[in-house]
Amino acid sequence: MNRRMFLKGAAAASALLAGTRYLSADPLGLPIGCQTYPVRKSIGTDFAGTMKGLRAAGFTQIELCSPWGYDDFSSLQQYKPRQLRRMLNDWGLGCISAHWAPEELFQKADQSIAYAHAFGMTQMAVAALGPFRPTTPQTPDDVKRYVEPFNVFAEKAHAAGIVALLHNEGFVSAHIDGQPVYDMMIAELNPATTKLQFQVSAWQQGYDPVTYFHKYPGRFLSMHCQDWVKDPSSPSGFRQVALGRGVVDWKAVFTAAKTGGIKNYFVELEEDPALMPLSVPYLKSLKV
Repeated sequence: MNRRMFLKGAAAASALLAGTRYLSADPLGLPIGCQTYPVRKSIGTDFAGTMKGLRAAGFTQIELCSPWGYDDFSSLQQYKPRQLRRMLNDWGLGCISAHWAPEELFQKADQSIAYAHAFGMTQMAVAALGPFRPTTPQTPDDVKRYVEPFNVFAEKAHAAGIVALLHNEGFVSAHIDGQPVYDMMIAELNPATTKLQFQVSAWQQGYDPVTYFHKYPGRFLSMHCQDWVKDPSSPSGFRQVALGRGVVDWKAVFTAAKTGGIKNYFVELEEDPALMPLSVPYLKSLKV
């Protein structure tokens, strides 16, 4: 990512926010959050500047990635969890959630939970279960096998006052014999200890967030927000754009999110992180 372009976007968003009439109109009255994976490169070279840029753009919550499970976040290993939280607070940012590598949750659960607890996090998410892009045929029995260790981790996290979140990327959004793997996994999850974090771009694989928020009321806690337009020149057939400038009906999504149980959300535009600050004014203007 070009840090200069990102900061330029943050400055533009800040200027727009200064003139908008909807400063208190955030959808559902929730803080506008940002997943930090798209700005991972600049975190390694200028953590403070990157975080201050996000705050200047209007974000008040961030979601981190584990400093030990994600190489691009390894520079954060130098900080103790409480120290890192204080730094973010000093910059005007809250952080209740992070993404973790499956190995951290299944092989180093106690250590990972202790870090999150010391930080003050209340959510621990995993992006996917099973092979991200399977190279061999998968079965419903495989799905159960992938979910089992996550349930074990979730029980430990629950005992520490932390909610385990299953995100729906990779194999989670695949299909087996036409049947959605996501639904198979939801059926295997323990609802007493786990919640769901919806990846809105999974809509491109047939997973409509409005449908799922109504299908599983109260099972969701969080979501990652992407918007896009169709683009035949892109390998995926889609190109990300700032929220409110693409095909997603955000009013419908946030309205259904009430039923789903959403309590926090994070803008995540990995293809062009400079679009993330430009998404904030739209969210500020969105009335749900």
